[in-house]
Amino acid sequence: MAQRYIRIQSQEGRVYYGLLQLNQAVQVLDAPPWLQGQLTDLQLESDNYHILAPCAPSKIVAVGKNYADHAAEMGTSVPQEPLLFLKPPTSVIPTATNILYPPQSQRIDYEGELALVIGDRTLECTPEQAQMKIWGYTIANDVTARDLQRRDGQWTRAKGFDTFCPLGPWIVRELNPAAQLQTFLNDNAEPVQSAYIDQMVFSPPVLVSYISQIMTLMPGDVVLTGTPLGIGPLQIGDRVRIEIEGIGRLENTIVKRQPALR
Repeated sequence: MAQRYIRIQSQEGRVYYGLLQLNQAVQVLDAPPWLQGQLTDLQLESDNYHILAPCAPSKIVAVGKNYADHAAEMGTSVPQEPLLFLKPPTSVIPTATNILYPPQSQRIDYEGELALVIGDRTLECTPEQAQMKIWGYTIANDVTARDLQRRDGQWTRAKGFDTFCPLGPWIVRELNPAAQLQTFLNDNAEPVQSAYIDQMVFSPPVLVSYISQIMTLMPGDVVLTGTPLGIGPLQIGDRVRIEIEGIGRLENTIVKRQPALR
């Protein structure tokens, strides 16, 4: 099994990066692993921590319509260049937490995706150089208020609500280029999305290189690589689970967003 790099919070409230062991204990690192964090003597047992999103990005750069069959289901052709948008860091949540259904929307959709974690400052690099800048891989759900996306014409509101970027559960360093991505709803055995990540129009190194011509990617930043065919709506009470072969599973439940306490 590949090493699983995880970010956790202890019962005392301290945040750590670490390596997840087979017995679910975490061997703590003294810094984020992409910043050359080294193993320490501290180990936390499974009942002494809870899982956070595996990184805390300064930005999440996402890519639209990067699978031809998804572009077709959206009624459009494949873009000639990667179609980029941003999700705010405040949209990130870990596995096993709730996606909040906002009152402004009547339809929110799941979008299962492979996520890239950047390991080094990245600016104006080639695709060959970009491969070395990708530190690891995790799973994302690019939750989208589909009605607001269509109404607004640009995607900031539809993609940017708090909790609209589940991320995790951990990061792996290596991934089969032909790994399978699947999305499941509730207890249904049949996936609503199923594709292989090598079916992307623009590969991960090409995406990172393209983005780096526009903006600087920082260590810990995240790139969402697009979703395949099969997007669909989520209802309050649904559980959505995204699995990528060689990584694991990301699972979240949809609940009604309540007014914030002031």
